[in-house]
Amino acid sequence: MSTTQYVLAIFLMSLVTFLPRLLPVLLLSRRELPFSLIRWLSFIPAAVLAALLAPVLFAPAGKLNLTFSDNPGFWVSLPVFLVAFISRSLFATVLTGMGLMAIWRFLF
Repeated sequence: MSTTQYVLAIFLMSLVTFLPRLLPVLLLSRRELPFSLIRWLSFIPAAVLAALLAPVLFAPAGKLNLTFSDNPGFWVSLPVFLVAFISRSLFATVLTGMGLMAIWRFLF
């Protein structure tokens, strides 16, 4: 590929990623959204996070694995989720997860 084709490809890829972010802002910034839609949209971050975490926690090697010795991420995540639910603090959650994983690796 020539330099022009690379530049064109980069421009088009940036346009494809920028437009889906810009269009909703332009189209919906001056409109009042219904409460039910706002409430429904508030669940999207949690759903996306769950969709990203579930395969890693339940099937780290591509197959369901809940054994104590082979899947420490699953077992460490249980108290971490509890800390996240109680504290509602990202810092406390990350610190707990890092600390528990370090302890796990030190002991096992």
